[in-house]
Amino acid sequence: MIRALVVDDELHAREEMVALLVETGAIEVVGSCGNGIDALKLINRLRPEVLFLDIQMPVVNGFELLNMVAGELMPHVVFVTAYDQYSLKAFEEKTLDYLLKPVDPDRLAKTVAKLQRTIGEKRRPVYQAEEIRRIPCLFGNRIKLIDLNLVECIATTVAGVHAATADAEYFTEVTLKVLEERTPLLRCHKQYLVNLDCIGEIVLLEAGRAKIVTRSGKNIPVSRRFLKLIKKKLLI
Repeated sequence: MIRALVVDDELHAREEMVALLVETGAIEVVGSCGNGIDALKLINRLRPEVLFLDIQMPVVNGFELLNMVAGELMPHVVFVTAYDQYSLKAFEEKTLDYLLKPVDPDRLAKTVAKLQRTIGEKRRPVYQAEEIRRIPCLFGNRIKLIDLNLVECIATTVAGVHAATADAEYFTEVTLKVLEERTPLLRCHKQYLVNLDCIGEIVLLEAGRAKIVTRSGKNIPVSRRFLKLIKKKLLI
């Protein structure tokens, strides 16, 4: 059985997709959700082998979601969309397959067969991630997109990953590793990334350590390992 996650903001479409997948007898639907943030959380936790993914979703669309998935957790991707087949030609290199809504069971059977061959041959999903420009964060019962130029630092703790601006801190499902790889934010500590444009000063401490004081007054630790790199980036 192939472990699958279904992501679509339309409840009816999501339920119909789950039912069609179950009917194939080859797919185990391990979860379903209606937005990109919940999808990222489930991908990180459940590690599905394939993602049946809608493209057009509010706040975080399908492409933006894939940019936020860690490479080692990337599932195979099947887009399920109302885009016409000619528009979808441009997406073919970014996905294993695509299905047009309403999904035809015979067309789905071909997709499942393709998945079985691909996974049976142990081929890894290949998706060329692009730079993340806005970080999706949870703020109460809302999803807030934080522009990178407003982010002073990113910190990871036992409570999760948080993006800090001058005025507030926001929880995000995007991992520190992904943010380091796909944004201009720079590693300064094993638990911190920093926005160089937000540095007010660097205070040198004992044993080769330091701390960054941001323009808003936040203190960010700098480990000896990363201090040299920070200085080089700042031309010090």
